[in-house]
Amino acid sequence: MILLGLDSSAKSTSAAVGSDREILAEFSAAVRLTHSQTLMPMLESVLRCAGLSLGDVDCFAVSAGPGSFTGLRIGVGAVKGLAFGAGRPCVGVSTLDALARNLPHAEGILCPVMDARCGQVYTASFENGPAGLRRLTPDEALPIDTLADRLRALPKRPIYFVGDGAELCFQKLSDTLEDVRLAGEAVRLQKGSGVILAARDKLRQAPPCSPGELAPVYLRLPQAERNRLAGNAPGGSQSNS
Repeated sequence: MILLGLDSSAKSTSAAVGSDREILAEFSAAVRLTHSQTLMPMLESVLRCAGLSLGDVDCFAVSAGPGSFTGLRIGVGAVKGLAFGAGRPCVGVSTLDALARNLPHAEGILCPVMDARCGQVYTASFENGPAGLRRLTPDEALPIDTLADRLRALPKRPIYFVGDGAELCFQKLSDTLEDVRLAGEAVRLQKGSGVILAARDKLRQAPPCSPGELAPVYLRLPQAERNRLAGNAPGGSQSNS
């Protein structure tokens, strides 16, 4: 089976194509261009380098969230359109699950963290060892102090931070948590290959979905909606408009 994996959930953009056994090609970029400018050219290039076309893809995979609202909409929208046009199924995976795949040889607690703004991070925890990757906590949006409490409650193992919030969490928590480590720069951000690896595991447990069923997973409301609800809450500021 040929899988195409896309990630546009944060500042980096990545596309990869792989088979059941290996990653065939992967491109990533974290530049001052929008995902709408980089994603489709990157997708075309990665297929061309692998000697494949869209017609060779059996399933389209994408990081469906959490992440940037705009980035998720671009990635999910691209996969929905590609899968619909090719008459192929698709699969959405957790961005955090895909990020954890960046550190296959790190034994301990893998903690993907993405900057969610407003003093929070999107995060989850996984245990990695000889038996493979095992999820310990669900995807959540948490203040960093709450994340520290979550990690203290887990088995005492080395903790690896990975993701665009990794350096921030490492700086804030390395003095309060034991054996905290920062993923290397080359493997810190989202990768299309991680999407493919997460999709493979998901497809072993459940069938893929149709393009119409694929949807982003935001974890929390958009800022405008949160502001609206805060303004309408008891004690909240009310707008005159």
